[in-house]
Amino acid sequence: MNSLPEPLHQLIGDEEDARACKDIEKKQCDNQPRNYLLILLAQLFTKLADSFASAKVVLPFAMNAAGVPVFLSGLLVPIRESGSLLPQLFIGGWVRRFPLRKTFFSSGCILQALSISGIALSLSLLSGMIAGVCSLLLLMLFSLARGLCSVASKDVLGKTISKGKRGNLTGTSASLAGLVSIVFAITLMYSNDWLTNSSVLLLTAAICWLTGAVIYQLILENKGDTTGGKNGFKLAIDNLSLLKQHPQLRQFVLVRSLLMSSALSSPYFILSNGSDDFYQLGLYMLLAGIASFVSGRLWGNLADKSSRMLLLITALCTCVICAAGATISYISPGWQSGIFAILFLLMSITHQGVRVARKTYVVDMAEGNQRTDFVSLSNSIIGVVLLVFGALTAMVAQFSQTGLFILFALSALLALYQGRKLPDVSRAC
Repeated sequence: MNSLPEPLHQLIGDEEDARACKDIEKKQCDNQPRNYLLILLAQLFTKLADSFASAKVVLPFAMNAAGVPVFLSGLLVPIRESGSLLPQLFIGGWVRRFPLRKTFFSSGCILQALSISGIALSLSLLSGMIAGVCSLLLLMLFSLARGLCSVASKDVLGKTISKGKRGNLTGTSASLAGLVSIVFAITLMYSNDWLTNSSVLLLTAAICWLTGAVIYQLILENKGDTTGGKNGFKLAIDNLSLLKQHPQLRQFVLVRSLLMSSALSSPYFILSNGSDDFYQLGLYMLLAGIASFVSGRLWGNLADKSSRMLLLITALCTCVICAAGATISYISPGWQSGIFAILFLLMSITHQGVRVARKTYVVDMAEGNQRTDFVSLSNSIIGVVLLVFGALTAMVAQFSQTGLFILFALSALLALYQGRKLPDVSRAC
């Protein structure tokens, strides 16, 4: 069945624009209501999984409870993010060799479920260095699977959902996932069995990924263009030439690189509290859930009107929040615990906007088979920059928390300046 009851369809996706299907095939336009709902549900479950297995909050707490050395826990975010981004320059061409890409997303979800289940098992049965090393090895596999999902999902989204609805879809799923995460977080805040519940969280995340994989397979996807499908080093070199051929892509990658402050700064707001009790885990999961719930659909609607404007707004917000963090850490260290929790909430809301804006912008900027190349190239470059910028900020953090937040603020300020040079690729307001 390719249609939905009218009230439901109006609730999840506005159809007032008669031009809504001009940028996708007629058959895909007919299937759009069904596909919208399926992608929404799949994104909901995968976003829930990301929340329950967060490398910024949940995994560090779980590894700490298992006695894993701190320096291994510090590798969680770089491995999770870079491991999913770096290989995409190679993965993109391989995915493009196949006419249907939804299966790659489902396969990636299954691999993520298996990897996170293995981490839960390792932290339950092992301890110390051995538990940490096993967890990081499994996290590498997890990250590769995540990269596969990233490339495939944006391509499927561009083929099945028309321009002007993609940001709304992404934002709505984030809001729904945030609402469910709030309920889980409140439960965790008043739970006493720390290690058992951390394992339960990770296993719940695995179930969510498996559910998302099944739902995604129900999407009605037309066969896509497979011309030029390659893999390996030659493809990587060829794709790098896209930066020279497309100045707009080059500028987008620059802005996205400078906007990494929104992601990298969040853990430092958490670390400022200096607490690893179970209540703190629930508290920060609660704040992250609130951020997703209150901002998702708002950012999504704004991204559909102008993803460029949303990039500028979130760059400004990131700059202001990090500047506030620098000011508080310098003049009032004793207030950090409470105020930094508030700043974490504000940054989480802002980062949701950054994610929606950059995803919507790159999908709207590219057309047809170009989407896979643009996404995989930009993500691979960001993976390299993330390692360098992440190492730099980690070194600065060893000497000065104030200096760290100043660095983040300056990076966001540069993103705001460079973002003004981006053309608007969204539908007319």
